Amino acid sequence: MNELSTPFIVLAGLFLSVVIALCLFGVRRIQLRRALGTFDASICLADNRWAMGVCRYQESDLEWFRLLSLSPVPRLRMVRSSIVMVGRRAPAEAELTRVPPDVVIVMLEYNGADVLLAMKFGAYTGLSSWLEAGPVVGIGTWR
Repeated sequence: MNELSTPFIVLAGLFLSVVIALCLFGVRRIQLRRALGTFDASICLADNRWAMGVCRYQESDLEWFRLLSLSPVPRLRMVRSSIVMVGRRAPAEAELTRVPPDVVIVMLEYNGADVLLAMKFGAYTGLSSWLEAGPVVGIGTWR
């Protein structure tokens, strides 16, 4: 082997690793969006940082997956019966650069903690309908 083959092999390996990682991100994104009951939603984390992700309705849970992750496990899982929708608002001036355009900020309360989700208005109406369609407290088996 000559002295140029080792750096070439290392660079080719790095390039191949990046291509494989991008393909895995794409496959995960397609799998998440393929499932019924999914919508794009950014969430406000600690220190007013916003993270892009995908929410998915389950029968009794709302799951949030980080967009730039390879994990098949949701980062946040909220039980439907513990979610209280406080309201919605337009993004504040400081939030306009941190959230996607044309979104509403949905204010939720989950187990006493405030949760902010940024989503399109159509996803908001779906979320509010999903929450309202749950069983009434005291009636049903899972509340």
